[in-house]
Formats: sequence, structure tokens, C-alpha cells
Amino acid sequence: MEYRLLGQTGLYVSELCLGTMTFGSQGFWKAIGEVGGEAVTDFLRTAHEAGVNFIDTANIYHQGESEQLLGKALRESGIPRHRWVLATKVRGRMGAGPNDVGLTRHHILNELDRSLERLQVEHIDLYQVHGFDHLTPLEETLRALEDAVTQGKVRYLGLCNFAAWQTMKALEISRRMGWNRFQSVQMFYSAAARDLEREVVPMAQDQGLSILPWSPLAGGLLSGKYRRDQAPSEPTRRQSFDFPPVDKARAFEVIEALAQVAEARGASIAQVALKWLTQRPGVTSVIIGARTPAQLHGNLAAVDVALEPDDIERIDAASALAPEYPGWMLDRQQRDRVPGAEVM
Repeated sequence: MEYRLLGQTGLYVSELCLGTMTFGSQGFWKAIGEVGGEAVTDFLRTAHEAGVNFIDTANIYHQGESEQLLGKALRESGIPRHRWVLATKVRGRMGAGPNDVGLTRHHILNELDRSLERLQVEHIDLYQVHGFDHLTPLEETLRALEDAVTQGKVRYLGLCNFAAWQTMKALEISRRMGWNRFQSVQMFYSAAARDLEREVVPMAQDQGLSILPWSPLAGGLLSGKYRRDQAPSEPTRRQSFDFPPVDKARAFEVIEALAQVAEARGASIAQVALKWLTQRPGVTSVIIGARTPAQLHGNLAAVDVALEPDDIERIDAASALAPEYPGWMLDRQQRDRVPGAEVM
């Protein structure tokens, strides 16, 4: 297991992060997973033994049950709290009231206290806003987060699912006001969906932000259960909860490339997909989830897969984004800035 710095901090996190969306049994989240009880504690111990020190959850997962189960497991695992970098999120709807959602000061500070209570901890290592709130001024959101840090309840800040321009606006406000900045961007990123590379990846690299991919297997599409013109042999999550959206025709081209590499390397399709993503520019830690111990062990083993340059080139070619403007023009115009290049 490798350890990489989080953003512009000195904090090391493991290249794989244990995701907890499968922890719980509430509402539509049940389609994603129903891990509970002692199994959650076992998952933590298994991940820790493999070298994982990073855990990601959210208040909205199973309407708080994920945090509750994780908090109980953190106590029962016997692993010291300081060994973990614990991340959770805020923004999603947590009640029927008009103020039970969003990134207002009211909602952030209320939900932070509730998350701390459910997790049974005194601080959150990485507190992430779970998406953009178009009704709340960024200044209000960022000031509330700054207060959470100065109060000692939060150590570092991150965001999820922002556009590049929204992220840049937030970073500039924090810089101008002298507030703690975002250190990470948690985004949907997968060999089956590389949209992030158009704007967010270059921005994150330029600004020193860690990229934390969620759904690296594209909602199970790259798990190895799906092949072109062949239905899964057992029930899968995507059959009842088809998310996140991907271009499936293109995804099957990617699956074929992953399968070829997996066969050559004695690995699974999922392991190759995860290993490829851990090596993408700007990626710090890939968030993995599991519904069973076998899935968890299999995903953790991805770090041991050795990909050759030809393997990476094969996956890159199959998953490459179609050129879009202004990207193709930027690529074309920068060629004459390389010494000896032909002038266009």
C-alpha cells in the first residue's frame, strides 16, 4: 500500500480509501449494500491489515446509519482513532424541513455536530461538502467551514461534485479571506467515465488538490460481472439502481481492454480497473466499496497488480475521451512551444 499527501498538507493517506456507502439498510441505499453489525467491524480490520488508513462516509448514507455503524465499529475494532484519517460529508437532505439540506451555516454546523455524535469522535479529519448549493453564497459556506476548523471539530476541508469554475471561485475566496482552503476534490472518475479529465483534473493539478475518485468501477459495471451481450449470472446493484450514468456501449469497449490486461496479468477486471486509476495523474486515493468480504479482499488486492506500459496504453486507448473544443485547439496550439516542433 502506498501513502500519498493530501492536497497541500503533510497528511498521508493510503492509495485506497474504504468507502462506506454499503454500510446500512435504509431507503434506496439498500440497493447499494446492506452491510451491518459485526461485518462493519470486520471490514475495518481487514482494510487496516491491508494498510488502509483512510475511511470515507457521509451523513446522508442510509440517512445517518452508515455513520452510526462506522462509529460503533471504530470503537469495537480496537484500532486507535489516530490511525485513521476519517472523512465525512454534508449537504444532502437529512429531514423534511426547509433548512434540512444545503450548505448554509445553519445546516453545516448542525449536521457537523450530528455527524460527530453518530461517529462517536471528537473531530473529523476531512470534512467535505457533498455538492454545490446554488442558493447559498459561497462566502457563507466557506466561513462556516472555517469556523468548524478553528473550533477544532474539523482538521481539513474537501469538496465533492463541483465544476472546475465553482472550485476555483471557492479557492479564491478562501485565499482572499485567509481561510482554510479545500484540499481535495472527490469526483466520479473511472476507466468507463473519464469526463473529469477535460477541466477538473488539470485544475486540480494546477491548484494542488488531491483527486479522490468515487465509484471507480462505475457502479459495478467494471466489476467483471458485465460483458457485451451477456447478462450477469447473479443479481447486481445496477439492475435495481442504474447509477452513475455512463455510455454503456463505450464502456464495453473498455471492459474488453481490461479483460485482456487482466488475463495477461493474472488479475481480475476490477483489480486492473482500480490499479489503472490509482496511477492516473492527480489521483491521491481511490475510494473502494464492497458488499461482501470477498469483494473487499479482491479490491484491496488491486495494489499488488503490476501494469506494464503496454497495459496502460491499451486501457488508455479504449477509454480515451473524444476530442472537444477548446481542448483540441489547446493541444494543437501548444505543439509549437516544444523546441524543434513543426510550426503549424
